[in-house]
Amino acid sequence: MSTASNQQVVWVAGVGASAGLGGALARRFAKAGFTAAITGRNAERLEGVAAEIRKSGGQAVALAGDVGRESDVLSLARRVSELGQLEVGVFNAGNADRAPSLELSAESFEQAWRSSTLAGFVFGREVIKSLLPRKQGALFFTGATASLRGKPPFAAFAAAKAGLRSVSQSFAREFGPQGIHVAHVVIDGGIDGERLRSRAAERVAQAGPDGLLNLEAIAEVYFQLHLQHRSAWTQELDLRPYKEPF
Repeated sequence: MSTASNQQVVWVAGVGASAGLGGALARRFAKAGFTAAITGRNAERLEGVAAEIRKSGGQAVALAGDVGRESDVLSLARRVSELGQLEVGVFNAGNADRAPSLELSAESFEQAWRSSTLAGFVFGREVIKSLLPRKQGALFFTGATASLRGKPPFAAFAAAKAGLRSVSQSFAREFGPQGIHVAHVVIDGGIDGERLRSRAAERVAQAGPDGLLNLEAIAEVYFQLHLQHRSAWTQELDLRPYKEPF
């Protein structure tokens, strides 16, 4: 078994249910031999995902915390560094809360920004600090349809995701020439996971076969981004089911 000093680590922030994108990303990298450091706010669910990975032969450590708090991110980053060599950081946090614009409070708007744009900046900053000494590694951000266009009732979510996209672009331009691959993945469609199935069963039924994004298929794209040669890096790509209108 690899020692902590040479063990490759992937840090995935925004892990909830096992049947969610964060969990799928952790499983894919763990399958390739990475130690998956997974972060989310629900410690019990987080440990459940980590236990599943370990049961299947992978390595995973649950690191509960709120990436919307800078102090939590700093503490988590120190714990991640103890697991081995961080190679990939994935920011997958953010909630698609909805409200009509005239009913949207300043507090709710700020919270959406804090949990996505600000959290993504702080997480990305700390990941890059770990990657820069070796001038290699990757930082990936999960975006959404709202990253590219705003519409009601998602004014807060759209503003937050657009801000995160700008953070990604800024990091890519600053740190790409220093060997750090920064990419933004736009998820343009519904994900076939626990959240959608529990909250919008009718939409799942209407989507039909292949009408929603498959978790493992998305995770494979992130893994392939990590494998890209630096002479042909992707900064942004979008993923959607073949029958999703756009």
